[in-house]
Amino acid sequence: MPITTIEGHDLHVDEEGFLTRPSEWDEDVAVSLARQIGVSLTDDHWRAIHFLRDDYERQGETATLRRVAAFSGISIKRLFELFPQKPAKKLAYVAGLPKPHGCV
Repeated sequence: MPITTIEGHDLHVDEEGFLTRPSEWDEDVAVSLARQIGVSLTDDHWRAIHFLRDDYERQGETATLRRVAAFSGISIKRLFELFPQKPAKKLAYVAGLPKPHGCV
């Protein structure tokens, strides 16, 4: 399993760069990951990220975009604005979680 270094942390990642150990994530890592995909984090981004991480802890898998919208109070339209083009994939990436099932 590949290891990459971000913000001074050695992180285990898969072949697409998604963290494979969510416990290695912190907010500094999130800022760096977001920067890599051209996203500047705002309060709305953090709300989505923290929802996704909390939901992952409860459910044991990364939520789909539909679940995020249904339970976080953030509309799908807004999620597309926050994480353009592939919001579920980009949100999971920045949140340090596995890519959601069904994401390509």
